[in-house]
Amino acid sequence: MTNSPPRRRRRAQLRRRVALATLVALLGAGSPALAGTTRTTATAGTTATAAAVDAAAVRDRAPGPRVFDTGPAREALERLLPHHADQFTLVADPATGADRFTVSGSAGAITVRGSTGATLLTGVGWYLQHVAGADIGWPGDSIGMLPARLPAVPAPVTRSALVPHRYALNDTDDGYSGAYRTFEQRQRQIDLLALHGINEVFVQAGAEYPYYRALQGFGYSAAELREWIPGPGHQSWWLLQNLSGFGGPVSERLMRERAEVGGRIAEQLRGLGMTPVLPGYFGTVPPGFAARNPGAKTVAQGDWAGFDRPDWLDPTSPVFAKLARAYYAEQRAVFGDSAMYRMSPLHEGGTVGAVDVKAAAGSVQKALHAAHPGALWAVLGWQDSPKAELLAGVDTSKLLILDGLSDRYNRLDREARWGGVPYAMGTIYNFGGHTTIGANTSVWIERFGPWRAKSNSALKGIAYLPEATGTNPAAFDLFTDLAWEPGTIDQRKWFADFAGRRYGRADKEAAAAWEELRTGPYSTSSGLWSESQDSLFTARPSLSAAGAAYWSPKSMRYPADNVRRALDHLLKVDPKLRGSSAYRFDLVDTARQALANHSRVLLPKIKAAYEAKDLTRLRALTAEWADGERRLDAVTGSDPNFLLGDWLAAARSWGTDEAEQDRYEYDARSILSVWGRRSTSEGGFLHDYANREWSGLIGELYAPRWAAYFETLEESLVRRAAPREIDWHAYEEDWARRTTRHPSGANGPSGEPHALAADIAASLKSWEGPAR
Repeated sequence: MTNSPPRRRRRAQLRRRVALATLVALLGAGSPALAGTTRTTATAGTTATAAAVDAAAVRDRAPGPRVFDTGPAREALERLLPHHADQFTLVADPATGADRFTVSGSAGAITVRGSTGATLLTGVGWYLQHVAGADIGWPGDSIGMLPARLPAVPAPVTRSALVPHRYALNDTDDGYSGAYRTFEQRQRQIDLLALHGINEVFVQAGAEYPYYRALQGFGYSAAELREWIPGPGHQSWWLLQNLSGFGGPVSERLMRERAEVGGRIAEQLRGLGMTPVLPGYFGTVPPGFAARNPGAKTVAQGDWAGFDRPDWLDPTSPVFAKLARAYYAEQRAVFGDSAMYRMSPLHEGGTVGAVDVKAAAGSVQKALHAAHPGALWAVLGWQDSPKAELLAGVDTSKLLILDGLSDRYNRLDREARWGGVPYAMGTIYNFGGHTTIGANTSVWIERFGPWRAKSNSALKGIAYLPEATGTNPAAFDLFTDLAWEPGTIDQRKWFADFAGRRYGRADKEAAAAWEELRTGPYSTSSGLWSESQDSLFTARPSLSAAGAAYWSPKSMRYPADNVRRALDHLLKVDPKLRGSSAYRFDLVDTARQALANHSRVLLPKIKAAYEAKDLTRLRALTAEWADGERRLDAVTGSDPNFLLGDWLAAARSWGTDEAEQDRYEYDARSILSVWGRRSTSEGGFLHDYANREWSGLIGELYAPRWAAYFETLEESLVRRAAPREIDWHAYEEDWARRTTRHPSGANGPSGEPHALAADIAASLKSWEGPAR
């Protein structure tokens, strides 16, 4: 913003002030929409000034090319490239065709023409990647290596998207990436998504507010609803109809402020010509709904991982249409309209009861189209969903399946499985926010082209669906490139090029490092898994531990030596290239991964020493284990992306008093550890599901937990008795209830990454035997 012309800057500030004032007035005034009535008040940015119609929908419905404002793209460019933005000229060219950009220009004067604001940014991203040789990753960048005067484009280059749908964000992203993030953090996410060619983005922040407002017109008090709605960290699964209440109660102020953030996100997306994908309504209701609303029929949904699922209001009952109408009216008032809505009825189970699923699906779509004519329904392809009955009940031309299993299993025929319904090839290479690196990138490359080229292909997009984002810049870059690069991507060349731009210049050691990573964690195969193994340092202690999360791979998915050799190479990168945040992040992440892999070598040795009753060796090996965790905590503490303190400080920042701050901190801590109540943690096997090697989390939870366990093993050998049992859930719950402070913010990181990583590399020279 600081580099924009004063007049444009003043106009942008005025637009935001008007939008914000309108939003605050609407959020703070008036009673909830009455059952059966529709509110059409528009707010939140473009909705305050332009009838709240999504940019993509306008383009689809309006005849001829539509001129658009390049201002939002210019502002994003100034955030992304504050010292070079003035060397780009952005030209709106809707007549060029949908999803197309052209890059041209001489040194210091680059012109990007495009069909939308987001496509203009995608053109800038292409230029940085292929001409300037710089990377703006998620996380880490090398823009500090750019020359003062940007290089010329040798010849004009035009690229068109190969598929119309480029969707991003899992239903769980808000929970595992950080439900308490600021608008500015989420704005950065949008900028990066646009830079990489995404055009549809799930918006979850504030999604509870339309429920809260609408349900007060159906017999529920505000206090009852605040108890029913979970804390922000767990709301992802409430929207999926898996749970309610946990981590709350939430305050009305919190919901209003989250709704304000969500409205601004939707505004930001529309301004760039992207589609804000909003949660749709498919029947989730609080307990006792039928008793309070004559004519309503509800079905208890049973258990999900130890939680009682919210009831399901039969969509074929007349009350459903009234509640859906009230819900969409309240949603419109805050978020505006869209052309795409997310719903996954019967996600991971649920109970059908006497509900006719085919008819119910039709009613859900009918209610959506009554509020938003022609809107697209996006449903997650996961386990046995969407069911054949659901597909049979809807207009599938207005449905898009986001396939979460495209790279996980073999012998997939999506056309046969879903009867030709349009789908997007997706990837979920991260579960729970694990810090493990790697992805089935070779599978992406092998499948995308042939699947798209099939004579009966229903592939219409890509779906970027890791459960948490911002952990794996190489995977993000490569997967989004699929939709824009003509021909088949050469995986080896792609990683070699990535190594060059990642640190701002070609370097033989960087290239060697990324070749090791390519052939190791980034070339894992399909068949059973889409994610690599997690660390045993983060596992609940046991001599037979094979993984931290119950649902994660139980053994190495690639040779551990690949990562160890990659670390050796990264340490030798030219010192002139070590100053970027990209290099620092990759070095810390690779050192972390190499050490994490060592846990799978060390634990079997500890087990053997204990079973041999060799107390001296047991003590030596457990001391080595503790030293490894100390080194792990130190190296992750040297990069801001691995700090527990930021996660906790963000949660506390949303509370107005100590009690509220403590409640939100518990919400944030619990999802990393116990996840939910005892029945969830133990019976649902969700403890440590979101494990991650973060500084603070290692030192305060994982290392002391292992130390307590090893102490019981020593005691058992000394006393010649069975080891003392520890109630691990109680241990972890105690940690989740703490309010201890940890380094955070700009002053949070400590230590010199290169020295700490070199120390780890030296300690790993003594590795013996293969990891299991």
